Amino acid sequence: MQNKVLFISNTANFSKFNRPFMRWFRDQSWQVDYVSAGEEKILDCDNQYAISIKRNPFNLKNIRAYKELKEILLLNNYNIIHCHTPMGGFLGRLVAKNIRTKAKVIYTAHGFHFYKGAPILNWLIYYPIEKYLAKYTDILITVNEEDYNIAKRKFSLRKYVSKIDGVGIDLDRFKPSNKYIKNHLRNVFGLNETDFIILYIAEFIPRKNHCLLIDNTRVLKSSIKELKIIFAGTGTLIDKYREKIKNASLSDTVLFMGYRNDIENLCGIADITISPSKQEGLPLSMIECLATGLPIVCSRIRGHIDVISDKRNGLLFNLNNPNQMVSSILKLYDNGNFRNTIIENNLNDRARYSLSIAILKMAEIYNSLFENI
Repeated sequence: MQNKVLFISNTANFSKFNRPFMRWFRDQSWQVDYVSAGEEKILDCDNQYAISIKRNPFNLKNIRAYKELKEILLLNNYNIIHCHTPMGGFLGRLVAKNIRTKAKVIYTAHGFHFYKGAPILNWLIYYPIEKYLAKYTDILITVNEEDYNIAKRKFSLRKYVSKIDGVGIDLDRFKPSNKYIKNHLRNVFGLNETDFIILYIAEFIPRKNHCLLIDNTRVLKSSIKELKIIFAGTGTLIDKYREKIKNASLSDTVLFMGYRNDIENLCGIADITISPSKQEGLPLSMIECLATGLPIVCSRIRGHIDVISDKRNGLLFNLNNPNQMVSSILKLYDNGNFRNTIIENNLNDRARYSLSIAILKMAEIYNSLFENI
């Protein structure tokens, strides 16, 4: 009988992170199924299901999502269930527990909602859920040191805890560009060779904290005359910030690029990348930028500090000190030699995050389950 694996996520378009691992299973002749909140048809699975999982744990539509997921699990006799994202992990493991499946259950935590400095409400809601579901999880995978230490201390009694350096990136796609390529791409995007371009790749949601950069744009522009800030991403706050930039007469400085599938080209035109985010697990976009050599300015938070070593790969700043963010950007702008040193360091460090290494690590984890299948 053919072995079967199910991947679960509550986020649309999450398959882009899972597809290399889906392909790995198919190469082993497994049936590969995928559940998400809905996205375009993907090629690396046998069956694709769209169900009504909502991010908010209190959304009543999740009751329907539970029932839909239960039907899928009862219909198929899965050997492995691999859950991703908080609600995908919650519903996937809860259903698996309640139907008493014999499948091995894996949960990849891309960043616990409870962390040092998190609102107390996060600890009151999400920590007890994870504590309870830990008993019904065979392997918990974390992506940063803080989460790994919490999981080892609090959740490891009845499960194996592992840590990976993210889902891996294609180093053939995300690679450094030379001056000729950079200028050519800038011409394509209608930008000048002399522009100093700051790139921020993130969904427009509160925790990504775009406002910190937007509120300091005029201060930066007073020192960087040919400043351009590029935002790549969509989200609930994008219209609000577009209007704010328009009212501030900064539309020529701040460019909203929307959702992009050519992030490598945006990395190719930028001088530095930034992330003033308040909360991260392990930021894939930052790793993609690092792989192209871009110096990084980012907030000193969990996830960021797992990727960035201060003054080696970029500069870290404290969220409660916007002036520190501004001075970090200006230091990279004013000091070309320092910027080039960081570029060189990032290119030396990029191999750590290769897709091939991530696949080998995950294959190790999957293979550890096979002896009981």
